[in-house]
Parts: sequence; structure tokens; C-alpha cells
Amino acid sequence: MERSHHGKEPTISELSQAVFVVNRHAKAAPDPKFLYWLKKKALEKLIFEKKAQKEGLHFSRNPKFSQQQSDVLVRAGDYFFHIPPSKEDFKTLPHLGELSQTYRNPKTNMSLSLAKKLLQNYVGKEAFTQEHQMKKPQFPWLGKNYFSSKK
Repeated sequence: MERSHHGKEPTISELSQAVFVVNRHAKAAPDPKFLYWLKKKALEKLIFEKKAQKEGLHFSRNPKFSQQQSDVLVRAGDYFFHIPPSKEDFKTLPHLGELSQTYRNPKTNMSLSLAKKLLQNYVGKEAFTQEHQMKKPQFPWLGKNYFSSKK
């Protein structure tokens, strides 16, 4: 893994701040797919490495189609995030009920570009190919070979 901006492995604090920044920007982005994907991949890796913990399930704030849904609450450093649950999560995690409307994650001054760089390096090469694939222009009327055949 590439080193963080000060020459050593990024800390849990740096990674959780980076997830926070990416998540905050994704909420306002016109096309947030890659940012949400990056957040999810980084949190999954933090959980796998036991650097973040699944705390339990919360009812979603924005349920799809008005159906009651739950998200997994993940704690990474001083930050809390939500990710989609797996079937296993419903069997193993406690349900925490409604999300507290008063809790706010700590503020950070990290830039989006640094946050993305930290997380892409942390997640690995897959993040760069995923970003490239999601940014390909979609112009179906030009045919799928239009962009790939131009040299």
C-alpha cells in the first residue's frame, strides 16, 4: 500500500475522516455512485482488518419506496457511518431502533481530493479501475464502440 501524505500507513483516524469527507460530498454529488462505492469498500476493509466495528442496525432515514429498511451502523475511530446490511447482519447484529437525530460526526478539514486519494490507496487498484469505469461517458446513440475505437 502506498504511504499516506506524511510517509506512513494512514491511521484509523485519517481513514475515518476520509470516509466522512467522501460520504459528505457523495450526498451532494450529481453522480455519487463512485463515492458511495469507495466509502463502502473502505469501511468493509476497515471492518475486515478489525479497525472498525459493526455496532448494530438502525432504521433507515430515507427508506426506499416507503418500506421500513435498516442500515448497519459502523464505528470507525470517532466516526459513525451507515452501510447496507447483509443477510448475516440481520441474524447477528442487535437492532438499535431509530437513528439519533442529535448525533453529529466530528468536523474535519480534509479535502475531497486527499480523502479520495487516501481511500483509493487503502482500498487498492480496484478503486482506480472502478472510478474509471463509472466515469465513462454514456452516449448510447453513438454506439458502444465509438469511444474505444478512437485512437
